[in-house]
Amino acid sequence: PQTRTAKKVAVIGSGPAGMAAADQLNKAGHQVTVYERADRVGGLMMYGVPNMKADKTDIVQRRVDLMAAEGVVFKTGAAGNIGSADHPLGNDLMTGADKPPTPQSLVADFDAVLCATGATSARDMQIPGREFKGIHFAMEFLHRNTKSILDSGSVGEDWMSKNNGNKIDAKGKRVIVIGGGDTGNDCIGTSVRHGAKSVVNFELLPKPKEGREASNPWPQWPRIYRVDYGHSEVAERDGKDPREFLISSKEFIGDADGNVTGIKTVRVEWTKDDKGQFKMAEVPGSEQVFEADLVFLSMGFLGPEKTLIDQLELAADARGNVKADFGLHATSKS
Repeated sequence: PQTRTAKKVAVIGSGPAGMAAADQLNKAGHQVTVYERADRVGGLMMYGVPNMKADKTDIVQRRVDLMAAEGVVFKTGAAGNIGSADHPLGNDLMTGADKPPTPQSLVADFDAVLCATGATSARDMQIPGREFKGIHFAMEFLHRNTKSILDSGSVGEDWMSKNNGNKIDAKGKRVIVIGGGDTGNDCIGTSVRHGAKSVVNFELLPKPKEGREASNPWPQWPRIYRVDYGHSEVAERDGKDPREFLISSKEFIGDADGNVTGIKTVRVEWTKDDKGQFKMAEVPGSEQVFEADLVFLSMGFLGPEKTLIDQLELAADARGNVKADFGLHATSKS
């Protein structure tokens, strides 16, 4: 910007929302500092979305470099971990030893603080056997895979042999992905690229129809059957779509060394009660065991982590998000 306002703004989180806000605030002339606890800027676009969907050097890092050249300051790793909470995917993903400012000091030292931390509290599956090794949150798998690629510069057809090995390796493994959506599909596609022996995807809901149903008119989001890149890649390689619909996981099973070896499942059916509400019931006699060496939990996110909410004593809504009226977007501490 040609002129500066002398106003300082702190942005916590460097995902798409944080980066877009930082860019606009900087263009308005404010001095912007972005805090990111990962070792690279970009949030979900850097580490959540696989490299084959969004190139990290030519797209994400290029944008970061442009913004830095325009005056945005980035603090990463331990220095960007506002609140100093443990990283949910492992503290080894936060580099450096610099202490970050406290949330309270940000409020005191900046004219405005923007919370753009995203919804990073993943939904867990607390069934018997959850403690077995080889069961991971989907984001841990995707984050570590992309970080190992970037750290070792392993690209091209021989990327696996060049890789530094600091990833969750699915090569030759029987992989089960629990949950669908973009994240589940990315786990499927990444497992295929690793050379997984097999890939199966569990879906609790029934297989959608090919076209809209009467209960799903426009302009609602079309709840229809879709085939994404991960599904088509498994189908081409293995001869069938990886998805198993109407299936519920009951128990993880493992060996004497504490490694997961499979999942006990049961088929389910959905019916409507007298009030028109859907009810799930298990199908008797449908129990089945699926073998697995790796299990990735991809069942969505519950909301933001509570570190900033608790330390700043921010009001939260019924779903655990920072409460801020639409249009004003001001928190209870504004």
